[in-house]
Amino acid sequence: SRCQREGRGFKSLCPLHYMSDLVNKKCVPCEGNIPAFDKSEIHKCLKKVDGWDVKSEKDNKSYFLIKEFSFKNFKDSQNFVTRVSEIAEKENHHPDISFGWGYCRIKIFTHAIQGLAESDFILAAKIDKIA
Repeated sequence: SRCQREGRGFKSLCPLHYMSDLVNKKCVPCEGNIPAFDKSEIHKCLKKVDGWDVKSEKDNKSYFLIKEFSFKNFKDSQNFVTRVSEIAEKENHHPDISFGWGYCRIKIFTHAIQGLAESDFILAAKIDKIA
């Protein structure tokens, strides 16, 4: 649905509007030379993707994005995983994926920094676009 402010001289504040900004970006390879996002940066970017949760590892210092997608059968789940894999290869940014009958769970974080960076949110937006 459209943002109620759209068409009244205001920019849309809807998450899907922001998501399109991320979808048009390219994931940037990280070699560990940048710090992971802090909580305020994570919350700012989380508003730009739809339905992703932020969880922390047991150390409570490193964060990751996670989302579960539902499907009507195994074949649809498998096809979705294939499409996500194609995006991951194109972006050179690879999520952890688990799937089975009727579901696919995707976990995204930047391995080199053991946390979240903008590329993680870019990948999440691109995955949402095909869901």
